[in-house]
Amino acid sequence: MLHEPIVNQPEVVAEITKIFYEYEQALMTNDVEKLNQYFWQDERVTRYGIGDRQWGIQELVAYRQETPAPDFTRTLEHLRVSTFDQHTAICQVEFVRSDTTLRGFQTQTWLKMSGIWRIVSAHVSMIPFGK
Repeated sequence: MLHEPIVNQPEVVAEITKIFYEYEQALMTNDVEKLNQYFWQDERVTRYGIGDRQWGIQELVAYRQETPAPDFTRTLEHLRVSTFDQHTAICQVEFVRSDTTLRGFQTQTWLKMSGIWRIVSAHVSMIPFGK
């Protein structure tokens, strides 16, 4: 029987927001091992990047191994977190990088499996964008 999900329970929002910022820290310090752990360890995980894509955890791990540490800073703006019950979350954020005038957009779909939050789908893009 289907039910209406409980949206944005404060404790779930707080939990995933904390993890989102931990992921950001790992991204900007190029902590490859930690970054890989945030993703669903499955061939169905998908990540679309700015100039790349990874289908499955093997491609994602290989991509992370080859990607150098960022040589730019990144400022996050307008983080939007939506949670559904206690096991599904979507995090959307805009970002500004120090090396470009383009505006970045990032979406992550998180699912809590066996008590651990994992990214099951991610999309990153950058476009010219006026305010």
